Amino acid sequence: MKLHIQNNFTAELPADPIENNIPRQVEQACFSYVEPKKPSNPSLIHASVEVADFLGLSNDDILSDDFLNTFSGNTVYPNTKPYAMPYAGHQFGNWAGQLGDGRAINLTEVTHNNKLYTLQLKGAGPTPYSRTADGFAVLRSSIREHLCAEAMHYLGVPTTRSLSLMLSGDQVLRDVMYNGNPAYEKGAIVCRVAPSFIRFGNFELFASRKDHGTLQLLTDYTIKHHFPDIKSEGVKKYLDFFQAVTQTTLNMIVHWQRVGFVHGVMNTDNMSIHGVTIDYGPYGWLEDYNLDWTPNTTDIQHKRYRFGNQPDVALWNLYQLANALYPLINDAKPLETILNVFGSDYQKEYLNMMRNKLGLKTETEEDAILIESLTELLQLIETDMTIFFRNLGNVQKDDNAEVALDCIKDAFYNEKEGNKSVLDKWYAWLNHYTDRIKQESFTDVERKAQMNLVNPKYVLRNYMAQLSIDAADKGDYSLVNELFELLKKPYDEQPESQKWFAKRPDWARDKVGCSMLSCSS
Repeated sequence: MKLHIQNNFTAELPADPIENNIPRQVEQACFSYVEPKKPSNPSLIHASVEVADFLGLSNDDILSDDFLNTFSGNTVYPNTKPYAMPYAGHQFGNWAGQLGDGRAINLTEVTHNNKLYTLQLKGAGPTPYSRTADGFAVLRSSIREHLCAEAMHYLGVPTTRSLSLMLSGDQVLRDVMYNGNPAYEKGAIVCRVAPSFIRFGNFELFASRKDHGTLQLLTDYTIKHHFPDIKSEGVKKYLDFFQAVTQTTLNMIVHWQRVGFVHGVMNTDNMSIHGVTIDYGPYGWLEDYNLDWTPNTTDIQHKRYRFGNQPDVALWNLYQLANALYPLINDAKPLETILNVFGSDYQKEYLNMMRNKLGLKTETEEDAILIESLTELLQLIETDMTIFFRNLGNVQKDDNAEVALDCIKDAFYNEKEGNKSVLDKWYAWLNHYTDRIKQESFTDVERKAQMNLVNPKYVLRNYMAQLSIDAADKGDYSLVNELFELLKKPYDEQPESQKWFAKRPDWARDKVGCSMLSCSS
């Protein structure tokens, strides 16, 4: 197994001079050297052939001892020196001070086909940033990360990738619901892949300490290696950088809202500088369309990170990044100018995205009303988001409201909930919709084909992930493999997998892991 090593981050940025792996405050350093803890009996559960391929690794490499040992943390790859990064962050809106890679260890950076990637193990043991935690991860959270990162990629959502999922052979103590009932679970390790794992919080840390020298070093480094299109100098360079991060973050959120993904813990330390989805913890997928839903039990009271609030939280987080970059710019006005157009830019992109979901190619002034009335209607009775939008493509221009309703009623969790008033509202909206699609030049067949490119048939529903976890706990990984393959083609019909195009079963409505999750992983 040969990796093309390129240690830019550790070569160009200041290191923590202390190499003792004990929890501590780390000053004026962008990373601390730390080696993974050797697992007792590592074994490979699953690997992504596509991710391996873009790293320059073959199928034979995946099955090799080198692969097993390197990506379980059992051995350190030659000419590399693993490290963990310090960063700070706002957690649920409150300043949390120094955080950092508490259970993530960056193995190295690699290049292949002129692209730079960072390889990071999650769950490979403690670091100086683990605080009171052990640095390990369990099988259930690792399966959720491995499956979701890859599923998001195939949905077209910007994301970190997952190379491999391994068992460590060790037991890890976890209190799943934080209710005083800890139990031992199987330990696991995921190898994540991204251009880098630099977060908003990396910049916040140095700004909060008024360490403007290291802040500038990190920002210059990030622009040089990850934003090569930025050619400007001085203050303009940092403003262009902030503008680029704002745009990619906006784009990512529009995609989340398109597919019904709820991150669950959008703290500033969980926001990638690349505008990719990072840190798959207590995430979830909307089953019924509900703007107020959050999967995270920690957030159940205030619902800060609920589905409908994700765009606003992204903007709030960008304000924190702007504050962190301010010492390099020393002028609030141009930063405010960028932030002030986020709302209107988002609304414009959101409307375009929703037009695409409805199969509308042209724009009319009434589209905003059509879309807003739909999102209100979807919440009047429990309506499955994925099934509704997928089946809406079956509505034809000449359908009357009753026929159109027949096309989408499978999305209702309980059709009997719909009284005459709700039914009348659906008929009115469907009449409005069929009138609108008559204005399009698309044929019904063409429109459905276009809608099927943006409205997935299959997503990683929470209960599906839980079923694969339950089986894997007993040593059966067939469902992990099945779901991985299914979710590589989320927009295809895949009739042999029709059973997964179904509403959440009743048993999953209030089950831990299916409707509610914690950060315990």
